[in-house]
Amino acid sequence: MTGFVLSYGDNRIPYQVTYADGRKSRVAIHVNPDGSVTVDAPNGFSEDTIKRAVQRRARWVINHVNEAQERYAHVRPKEYVSGEQVLYLGRRYVLKVIPVDGKPLPVRLRGNRLEVETANRTEDDIKGRIRAWYRVKGRDYFARRIDALTVKLPWLEVSPPFRLLEMTRQWGSCSPAGEVILNPHLIKAPRQCIDYVLVHELAHLKHHDHGADFWTLINAHADNWEKTKHDLDGLVEVLLGE
Repeated sequence: MTGFVLSYGDNRIPYQVTYADGRKSRVAIHVNPDGSVTVDAPNGFSEDTIKRAVQRRARWVINHVNEAQERYAHVRPKEYVSGEQVLYLGRRYVLKVIPVDGKPLPVRLRGNRLEVETANRTEDDIKGRIRAWYRVKGRDYFARRIDALTVKLPWLEVSPPFRLLEMTRQWGSCSPAGEVILNPHLIKAPRQCIDYVLVHELAHLKHHDHGADFWTLINAHADNWEKTKHDLDGLVEVLLGE
């Protein structure tokens, strides 16, 4: 990746450029849910060509960056106390912190509550237990959905390997070696949002860039994906907030 800065009025917006083999004639500008900006450019495009393309859409970039930053500004940090809400598969649960003297039992869902036992009663301990629970739930759920989607997606013969990695800008990625990487915070999202991210990353096993062929594949196999992506982007500050 190569870093540049977009200047527009008093605004200075950094952005990262990735050169993609499959792109041929245009750059693609992405304002991520956290307000960061990335650009996909065809191989061989000069820095000046890329800068001019981004500059032409400067107002659009600034407006979307400001919207993303405003969403984050209203997020209250979690305190990890009883009564707070936690998310799992798009549903809200009430956190119940249970102090114990002995060894804590594993985190568990019970009705509309997420029960977390803690022996030392610290925020870090409670937070760590919840995060570990999310990782276990995410690993198992993502594995089941990848297996189910593999049966439906014609370019896949076997379920690809995947692993979890906490990321601040992405829900997922696909390595050149064909490994799918998923953000464990995604397990908080509604099921249809999770499926969209999975189809998106699995599509990169056939098309490694975001060119026209890639989006044709998404249109064919991810129903109503634009609304789903919009919904997911609108939840990002809540889903990533800790």
